[in-house]
Amino acid sequence: MFAFDRVEGDPATRYQHLLRQAESLMEGERDWLANLANAASLLYHSLNQVNWAGFYLMKKEELVLGPFMGLPACIRIPISKGVCGTAVREKATQLVPDVLQFPGHIACDASTRSEIVIPLLVADRIVGVLDIDSPVPQRFDEEDRQYLERFAHLLVDKIDWAPLLEDEGVRHQT
Repeated sequence: MFAFDRVEGDPATRYQHLLRQAESLMEGERDWLANLANAASLLYHSLNQVNWAGFYLMKKEELVLGPFMGLPACIRIPISKGVCGTAVREKATQLVPDVLQFPGHIACDASTRSEIVIPLLVADRIVGVLDIDSPVPQRFDEEDRQYLERFAHLLVDKIDWAPLLEDEGVRHQT
């Protein structure tokens, strides 16, 4: 049985603990839905000053809401718009200190002020994005980026993505 354990201390210590907890949660489980749901909950309850943590998954040429924690969110995001769409188009993490300054930002929650979005790449195909929002401007920094990218890589490695890839909902992004 998994026991949630919140660790205090410097960010590196907290993130290392978070990564160990994520590995423990996914041990012996490869189902994408179960693991993304637990990952969203773990992030939401582990990270300070976060008002939304979750996933959007590629279906055809748009992102569709997946497992998350926080207030209800936008259901569909075109890859031509917003921070999440930019992460897909560029195949790169988007660290946005002030969402009000981001051209084309989609405001799912008006209280969000900063955001980080990490693409989930499986064999050079975008299967979705990890999206984390905060009501605090400049909440995320390079250390957050590094550890959350490691978290995303862990998810990519531990999850069986075949059901999503076979669904032909995931398209190769150029």
